Amino acid sequence: MQYKTETRGFLSYNKVNNMNVFPSETLARIETMAAENAVVIFSLSTCCMCHAVKRLFRGLGVSPAVHELDLHPYGVDIHRALLRLLGCSSGGASTSPGALPVVFIGGKMVGAMERVMASHINGSLVPLLKDAGALWL
Repeated sequence: MQYKTETRGFLSYNKVNNMNVFPSETLARIETMAAENAVVIFSLSTCCMCHAVKRLFRGLGVSPAVHELDLHPYGVDIHRALLRLLGCSSGGASTSPGALPVVFIGGKMVGAMERVMASHINGSLVPLLKDAGALWL
């Protein structure tokens, strides 16, 4: 295998043979991180949408586990894998936050900002949080 590093903006992406192949360790890492708390948010520390989602959950009385991918040692790989799981075609090659934040509730991926806000607006977010044990009221 030939490894090639490509730098775009502030993020550096490692590619294997220029294919968007994610090692099973990355997916296992995401599963483990997503299962560590009732609500898990994958975020960037400088992303305003990520900040809004974190404020939403805290405003509801939820204490999410937050993983700031720009500060995490495997953040770039996790970000790319999350984009792939969400069905984004870019594979994480852009410098923008892309589909972040990504929210997991009860170990299951809810999705990005649009899905979370839609669930909040239509009233399905609070029952989902109760079922996951993130809310007791």
